[in-house]
Amino acid sequence: MKLSLKTKFAYGVGNLGYASLAQTVNNFIMFFGTSVLGVSGTLVGLAVALSTFWDGISDPLIGHISDNFHSKRFGKRIGFMIFGTIGMIVFNILLWSVPNGLSEGAKFVWLLISLLCLETFCTTFSTPYVALGIDLAPEYAEQNKLQGFKTVFFILGMILPSALMFIFMPSGAGQAQFNQGGYINIAYVTSGICLLAGAVSILGTKRAEGRIYQNLRPQKPTENAFRAFFKIFYKFFTVLKKPNFSAIILGYSVALISTAFLSSVGLHLFTYGFHFTSFQIACLMGALFVAAIISQVFWIYLAGRIDKKPALLVSLVVVLVGIAFTALTFIVRAHIQTSTLFFFVLAGLAVCGFGTGALYSLPISMYADCVSIERAQSGENNSGIFSGFMTLAYNISNCLALFVVGVLLDLIKFNPAQPVQALVVQNWMGVIVFVGCGLAIFGAFLIFRNYRLKRSEVLKARLKQKRHTGV
Repeated sequence: MKLSLKTKFAYGVGNLGYASLAQTVNNFIMFFGTSVLGVSGTLVGLAVALSTFWDGISDPLIGHISDNFHSKRFGKRIGFMIFGTIGMIVFNILLWSVPNGLSEGAKFVWLLISLLCLETFCTTFSTPYVALGIDLAPEYAEQNKLQGFKTVFFILGMILPSALMFIFMPSGAGQAQFNQGGYINIAYVTSGICLLAGAVSILGTKRAEGRIYQNLRPQKPTENAFRAFFKIFYKFFTVLKKPNFSAIILGYSVALISTAFLSSVGLHLFTYGFHFTSFQIACLMGALFVAAIISQVFWIYLAGRIDKKPALLVSLVVVLVGIAFTALTFIVRAHIQTSTLFFFVLAGLAVCGFGTGALYSLPISMYADCVSIERAQSGENNSGIFSGFMTLAYNISNCLALFVVGVLLDLIKFNPAQPVQALVVQNWMGVIVFVGCGLAIFGAFLIFRNYRLKRSEVLKARLKQKRHTGV
C-alpha cells in the first residue's frame, strides 16, 4: 500500500515531540543533577539507569497490550499515543522543577520518581507509534521512505534542546547552563511542542490506521498478566536466537551506547574540558544533528544502490573517523587558540553527525523488514511486541552505560562545586567520552556484519503475503 505524502508527514511529525523530550533528558539530566542540583554522579546515574531499565521492561509489555487491543473510538495504536502524549507533557515539567532546597536524598527521590513516570508515558506513546509505522508501510522501499520522514523529525527534535539552550541559557550570562530556570523554560517549550506534534500525528494517521486495522475486533485476554509477562520475555530470548533479529537488536543497542556517553558526559566535557560557553555548546550539538538530517537523503540513496546493510557499515566508519578527529583535537587543545579550537570540534562533530544519520533510520528499516518476513511466515501481527523488543535491548544496554558513567564521574573526582576542574579530571572526561563512543561504534560494526537479510528475500516474502491476504 502506497502512503500519501500527507500521511508520511503526519506520522513523522509524531517523532518531533517525543524526541525533543527524550533528548532534553539525554543531553541535560546528568549535568543538571550533578552540577545544578549538587547530587552525586552515582545517585544521578542510578536514577537514570533505573528509569531506563524500567523503560526497557515496559516496552514489550505495552507492545503486547497494543497488539491485542482495538476499540471503535481509539483504534489500535492511536489511543496509546493520546494517553502517552498527555503523561509526557506533565512529567517532563515536573522533572526539571526539583526544589533546590531539598536534601540530596530527597532530590534523588524526586528525580527517580519523575524519570520513572516520564519513561512510562514515553513508552506508552513510542512503542505503539513505532508499531504503527511498521504496519503502515510493510513494503521494502516504502518502509525506507517512511523511516526517512520519521528520522528527519526525530533529529529535529534532538536539535531542539540545543536551540532552546541558546535561547534560555544565553552566552551573555556566562556559563548559563548552571541556571535551573533555563531548564524549566526548556521543559515548558518542549512539552508544548510535544502536545502539538502528538495532535498532528494522531489526527493525520487516524484514517490510515483505521484502514489497516479495519477488520480487527477487540480481544479479551486469554491468560493472566503474570503468565503473559514471562511469556513475552521468553519470546524475546527466542527472537534473539534468530541471526537477523539478533544482529539488528544487539548492533543497534551497542551503537547507541555511544549516545549515552556523549549525552551524559558531553556537556561536562564541553563545559569543563573545552571551556566552551552555552552558545558554543548549542552550536556544536546543532551541527551534530543538522549533519544527521542532511545525511538522510544520502543514506537512503546509498541504501537503494548497495542495499541497507552495506550502507549502514559505511556510516559507522564515517562516525569512527569523526570520533578520532575530535579526540585528536581534544588531546592537542592546549596548543590551539580557543576560537580555532571551537571550529575544529565543530567539524569533527559534523562528521560524526553525518555518519550517525544512518543509525537513526537504516537499522529500524532493516528491523521492519525482519518483522514483515516473520509476519508473512506466521500470519500474526506482532509489530507492537517486536518494537518493544528493540527498545528493551537498547534500554538495558543504555541503563548499564548510564550507571557506569555516573560512577565514573565520582571515581575521577569530579566536583560540581568547583567551576574549574583539575586537568586530570578534564582528561579523564575526554577518555570516558571518546573511548566509550569509539568502542560502542566499533562493536556495533562487528555485530551488524552478521545481518544476512537481502532486498530480494524481503520482496519475495511481501509478494507471498499479498497472495494470501490481498494486503
